Amino acid sequence: MTTPSATTAPPSPARLLPVAVLLWLAGVYLRIPVLVAPPLAPFISDELALTQALTGALTTLPILMLAIGAMPGSLAISRIGPRNTLAMAMVIMVIGSAGRGLVPDTFTLMLASAVMGLGVAMMQPALPALLPRWLAPHHLAIGSAIYMNGMLMGEFIGAGITLPVLMPLLDNSWRATLLVWSLPALLVAAALFLPKRDLARPVRRSAWLPDWKNPLTLRIGLLLGLSGSMFFGLNAYMGNLLAQQGHFEKLADALFWYNFAQVVASLLMLKMARFWVGKRSMIILMAVLSIVGTSGTIVLEGWPAIFSATLMSFVAGILLILLVALPPLLVRSEETGRLSAGTFLVGYTLAFSVPMIGGLIADWSGDIRHAIMVMVGYSLLVLPIAFTLDLRRRPA
Repeated sequence: MTTPSATTAPPSPARLLPVAVLLWLAGVYLRIPVLVAPPLAPFISDELALTQALTGALTTLPILMLAIGAMPGSLAISRIGPRNTLAMAMVIMVIGSAGRGLVPDTFTLMLASAVMGLGVAMMQPALPALLPRWLAPHHLAIGSAIYMNGMLMGEFIGAGITLPVLMPLLDNSWRATLLVWSLPALLVAAALFLPKRDLARPVRRSAWLPDWKNPLTLRIGLLLGLSGSMFFGLNAYMGNLLAQQGHFEKLADALFWYNFAQVVASLLMLKMARFWVGKRSMIILMAVLSIVGTSGTIVLEGWPAIFSATLMSFVAGILLILLVALPPLLVRSEETGRLSAGTFLVGYTLAFSVPMIGGLIADWSGDIRHAIMVMVGYSLLVLPIAFTLDLRRRPA
């Protein structure tokens, strides 16, 4: 029995650019719906009278859904194929993201945020599963770098353009801002069907639950947790850390450079993906530098601490791309979505829970540095896994 990837020729170089644009745009919508919440949170909180916990949940709930929704994404990939899954997930994301701009109360706001997070979570395994069907084998690394560049650009765009550019054009309406950010994704979902490939359902139904017997599922997932817990955790605690050090006035600049570093990392990976993806030594190096950068925020203060955090953000962005790009390279195309979903399930569960545990310990101790120490401690525990990764492609 053959699969679509085996029966359809890869796109010609002339057709690669439109495919790259679609991958990039889909990547952008992996993060804009999530990262647009923090700049809009004060306006939403004022109108709907949210508590501090509910205001924080506008960002943390979708991150939790990134873990919970990985398995529905894997199931959909095995039943209707990665392109159909990606298009369906984008529609679900738009319903939740745009729906937040129409909600009348707190309950429906949280419900819409959960729906949005589910859509984004289903998109995540669909993109790497789509790469082998749209791209030739030697284009898989650059394909991963392209959509990950879009994702990291989406982080920066959502956080950086919303308040100074978009809201003033929309009469400072947070509801209209959410609608304007969300609805164009419907056009991207429709455009996914333009490439003349992968139109049919899968020829055979493949397994969709994580293969826990495959050591890559847990190992890549634990390393994704290393990258995600430090990036999301330090992003969340940056304000408290600078306030404790007496440098709170530097927060705006710190967050700008911290998030911009990931954009620079993704641009570098567009150039270096074909050389670095699949290299265990690069994964080890970026993991070590991530730990060093995070540790620097504990022992340094002011601009040196901000520089150290920015270094961590930069190398963590590279590490994220190196890890996410592995499934299409290491397993058969019909197994890619399953492996990606399993690693996202583990990775984003840890990216949510490790910083949360650190925050609870910091609340108890009264020292925000203890929250960062928890993230560093977790990362040191799982770092040896990077030395044991078997990155040889599994035989068909």
